[in-house]
Amino acid sequence: MTAETTTDLRVVHRVVMPMDDDQDIRRLYLEGDLRLSAPGADTDAGLTAAGSAPGEDSEYGAHWDGADREDDGDRRRVVVPAGRRVSFLTYFNAFPAAYWRRWTDAEEVVLRVRVRGDATILVYRSNSKGHAQRLEVDRARSAETAEHTFTLPLKPFVDGGWYWLELAAGERPAVLEGAEWCVATDRPRGRTTIGITTFDRPDFCVRQLAALGEATELLEGLDEILVIDQGTRRVEDHPDFAAAEQALGDRLRVIDQANLGGSGGFARAMDETVRAGSSDYVLLLDDDVVTEPESILRAVAFADLARRPTIVGGHMFSLYDRSVLHAYGETLAAYRWFWGPAQHTFHGHDFGFHRMRETHWLHRRIDVDYNGWWMCLIPTSVIREVGLSMPMFIKWDDAEYGVRARAAGFPTVSLPGVAVWHVPWHDKDDTVDWQAYYHERNRLVSALLHSPYDRGGNLLKESLFVSVKHALSMQYSAAELMLSAIEDVLSGPAHMHATLPTKLGEIRDLRRRFPDAAYRPDPEEFPVVRRRPPRRGREAASPSSRRDMFQTALTSGLRHLRPLRTDAAEHPQTVVPHIDMHWWRLSRFDSALVSAADGTGTAWYRRDPARYRSILKRTTALHARLYQEWPRLVAAYKAAQPTLTSPESWRETFSARAEATAADGAGSGSASSVAGDAAGASGDGHTGSAGEGRARS
Repeated sequence: MTAETTTDLRVVHRVVMPMDDDQDIRRLYLEGDLRLSAPGADTDAGLTAAGSAPGEDSEYGAHWDGADREDDGDRRRVVVPAGRRVSFLTYFNAFPAAYWRRWTDAEEVVLRVRVRGDATILVYRSNSKGHAQRLEVDRARSAETAEHTFTLPLKPFVDGGWYWLELAAGERPAVLEGAEWCVATDRPRGRTTIGITTFDRPDFCVRQLAALGEATELLEGLDEILVIDQGTRRVEDHPDFAAAEQALGDRLRVIDQANLGGSGGFARAMDETVRAGSSDYVLLLDDDVVTEPESILRAVAFADLARRPTIVGGHMFSLYDRSVLHAYGETLAAYRWFWGPAQHTFHGHDFGFHRMRETHWLHRRIDVDYNGWWMCLIPTSVIREVGLSMPMFIKWDDAEYGVRARAAGFPTVSLPGVAVWHVPWHDKDDTVDWQAYYHERNRLVSALLHSPYDRGGNLLKESLFVSVKHALSMQYSAAELMLSAIEDVLSGPAHMHATLPTKLGEIRDLRRRFPDAAYRPDPEEFPVVRRRPPRRGREAASPSSRRDMFQTALTSGLRHLRPLRTDAAEHPQTVVPHIDMHWWRLSRFDSALVSAADGTGTAWYRRDPARYRSILKRTTALHARLYQEWPRLVAAYKAAQPTLTSPESWRETFSARAEATAADGAGSGSASSVAGDAAGASGDGHTGSAGEGRARS
């Protein structure tokens, strides 16, 4: 649609300023040698998001002060001091034209800018190569606010590109009172339910609820905010919960359920939303995120105007290094069946040092296979068509859902300008902790369901190599969890719902038996390190070729069959920082002190020849069985998928866990007894719990 075919212009993307004065994130909102300051603060050296500029009333006879404005208005007002210029070619304020061109029916976008003062408005666009073009220039010299409108086509943005505006002040300050990007449409505004899955993070969760309660315009389009509380430290017991509850009113509902993982928590939010029948979308949010409320409005607007029902995902910034964009687009390498950054994107892009203007890959349109469930808007029509989450507990549930939805004709779009700040995953290594089971089991199951290659392409070979590397690295607990995962996959799809509430407890019990899973906070608790000097003083080096790698593996593998040296059993032979925890390094020792990924503890790895031989024998046999039985398993899991993801099956699981919780008063070990293992499990957006429990409105 165009502005000529309908007079109904909908605001889909507003120019906003940061919610606070955090200097780390200002470059996500505006560009220029300027600073943000509080209302009434001195602005001689910079820019204020809500305040008065020096000398404003001297020429125009007006006092421009944001102190009496609404919070939302303050976030949209920018004062540019005389002689300064500000650009909105930034992550949150540039308009992602390529995505609107590709996925919606919009043919043009209308930019409305309200300014006063001595202002020059400049409108720019970029192409997919990152080359900028100036399109229009308009001037304003008045103490009165005037609206300037620019109608801009979306046709040239097939492969990529953004629109943005810049504002320059002349001899007097310029004030941006507001700017928004609008699209002509006659479609109704969609209604949304937010589903937050939480596990023992009441502080995070309550802060998020409080922030949502302050976003007045957002609340107008919300039906409910569901908190699926699966932990032992209840959200409702937090001292600030009452205030957050009061601000949200009857929109807030807390549902307690036993620990069914992130997939169980998000499945509950999906099911509750569809059963209520009032919302067009469910927005899945992790509990350990900080949300930009404007992102939610943008995601809903984009979904409303999409050509077909579309999953709209948000990007992930680091909560601890807030200018760093961790995840921009996620895809699956089909032959490996493993996730990773989409082509032409990079993890860990720091906007504090690399602006959009000079980062050409950010100007390409990026297509994805799925979006992480740290923030993901899913139409209820999609849920009715493809079902709820797979009962995977944690890991791969979001990837599997995105691939399943795409196969049914529903794309996923990771939309720029839509994002949350999330606890980063780079300080974790969940491939060697209790999550190793879920990594392996769920990767195999999702490949059985969706891999386009015979026997999963390279998946089985990779899986075998990984299990052998764990054994060579003395990471016996991770290797055993991988074997347990394969055994469960071979048992058939019925195990997925049946073991969902209990498997974490079994994993925890298994890990207790292995020294590589026993971390202590103080390295001094271990015996002193005693090591023979390396031969000719040469430390282990990374294999330089494939031949060198296989030779290292063969030599190390044969050495691992030998009995453990007595001195290595009594004293660690070396200290290996986590950053150096490579299989080819660890495999050269009989024992080693190895630090945890987050730096909070140390484990004493010790070689066990009997365990090593057992793992090699069983992993070879199990992978051979997987290869032989792959066609049978594909048929079985595909036939079972509609049942596994059906609301009826999930409701039976919710109900069964609620009854068990009521019977034993403590969740039969699935929540309380494993809280220590599960408390830090939401680094990828897949943590939580589920069960019928009590519901509170």
